[in-house]
Amino acid sequence: MTKDFSRRSFLGLGAAATLGSVAALAGCAPQTPSAALSDTGDSESNSSWLGAEPTVEESEITSAQDTDLLIIGAGCAGLAAAATATDLGLDFIVCDKNTAVQDTREYFGAVNTKYTKEAGQEVDKIRTMNEIARYSNGRTNRSVLKVWLDESAECFEWVDDLVQKATGKTVYLEIAPDLTDHGYFAPTVNHMHAPYYTGDLRNNVYQQYIEGAGHTIYFEHELVKLVHDGEGTKVTGAIFKTKDGYVQINAANVLLATGGYAANPTMIEALQPNVPRCVTANSYSMMCDGSGIKTALWAGATMDEVPCPMIFNRGAVDVGVDAGYIGSGEDAIFPGTIVQLNMGSQPFMAVNRNGVRFTNESLPYDNICNASALQPGGVFCQVFDGNAPADIDRFAQAGCARLTTDRIRKGASVDELCAAALEPGIMKKADTLEELADMLGFAGEAKQNFLAQADRYNELFDAQADEDFGKEAYRLSAIRQAPFYGCWYGGSLLTTIDGLTINEEMQVLNTQGAVIEGLYAAGDCSGSLFAGTYPEYVVGLACGRSSTQGRHIARRLAGDL
Repeated sequence: MTKDFSRRSFLGLGAAATLGSVAALAGCAPQTPSAALSDTGDSESNSSWLGAEPTVEESEITSAQDTDLLIIGAGCAGLAAAATATDLGLDFIVCDKNTAVQDTREYFGAVNTKYTKEAGQEVDKIRTMNEIARYSNGRTNRSVLKVWLDESAECFEWVDDLVQKATGKTVYLEIAPDLTDHGYFAPTVNHMHAPYYTGDLRNNVYQQYIEGAGHTIYFEHELVKLVHDGEGTKVTGAIFKTKDGYVQINAANVLLATGGYAANPTMIEALQPNVPRCVTANSYSMMCDGSGIKTALWAGATMDEVPCPMIFNRGAVDVGVDAGYIGSGEDAIFPGTIVQLNMGSQPFMAVNRNGVRFTNESLPYDNICNASALQPGGVFCQVFDGNAPADIDRFAQAGCARLTTDRIRKGASVDELCAAALEPGIMKKADTLEELADMLGFAGEAKQNFLAQADRYNELFDAQADEDFGKEAYRLSAIRQAPFYGCWYGGSLLTTIDGLTINEEMQVLNTQGAVIEGLYAAGDCSGSLFAGTYPEYVVGLACGRSSTQGRHIARRLAGDL
């Protein structure tokens, strides 16, 4: 079964950690992973994660089917494509290796829907485009991005109709805060169905709609390889491993919607070396093992060269625990036992193991994790006092960090919010700062630094000016009122969003930049949109683009665009 992180983890759930080269165009054409990694000087070890394409003899195929559209993956992108194909009368088959549809976060980023217009929250598409491209240092394929900008409103309103008819839930529009003080543009794009994370979620609604129309989602179908011409020019189907043996499905069009590779430690260590330096916990689906990406690479595809993990600053761990994997290879796991503790995303004072503050805690979630990668152990310690509820209300965080704000405003206590970490003793609670310092493992000079840093932070709060790192005044807080709380954190890895190189039609490209006929990719296994870091303040973008891309492919194949 998939890990149900979407419903439980963002407020703080304790859970066990789980687990060609082109001669003439070599200087400008996209490269295969092995070619791109060869510049590191250790291409053999860096590309070993890809391995060789499996061989399946024709005699081993126990059955075969034909379809116009083969959708591999029953998550946000794949199910949106299938539900759209249902509407438009396309002949399709959906396969997934899991036993049920993938869980989904409730967020849905959509631009200028009827809800944003009614709320007077229309956003500037070009400014939004430029903000997203800024996060990637210009590596965003703006033609791919424009599909979301131009079609997400129609997609969400279609989804909204399905969800409201099936569940009776209503739309909650998250009005984005003004973040111009620290240089970010946060457009109002995030839509949710309230009450969120209760009852049937979006993917369950998709499934009911698809199956209600007489279609079958084939579960326990593990993708083994794509059927392709061996020249990186055409894909004509896929082979799956099932409980009844190998099954081949021939298709004029194949859509890979298999997710990222967060659950593949070998790929992470090879392609995302910064992740083990700052991550202590996981909140990913174990289904996201990179298998879809690998099958496309074997068929001649290429993928983004710049990694892009989605990391949240919520991987609470006990004193002395370092970031990074325990073990090696496929068996490697992160040490944290708390999937995500939402309190970690509140902009309270944070220090390193030397007791010293080292960054502006008010930046997007992954920034403090990236900064922590340069600190001892790759972790940071967050500290706050008994006035935390009032502080959190004033901080008015954006995105899923706002769930803590919402609960505080409904009367939840700090101890209730942090029970998953307080009860096992991972979060410390003390009557004095000196006692807290001891509980957090600070000793000697580090303890003196810690106490001095708390005094300095109080000075900054009193002056309402962060002269050290530039945090906004309204996100400063005092550390004077008992009880005092402290907890160590690393990152919690949710997913990876670098993937297969695609064009604006979501067609997968080969190493020469040409279309691989018959092969599409959408959602987290696709690339060409993100690089380096996820634009957290464009809330819901990842889920919104996945559904929008899946719907776009089905509409294009049906001649509806």
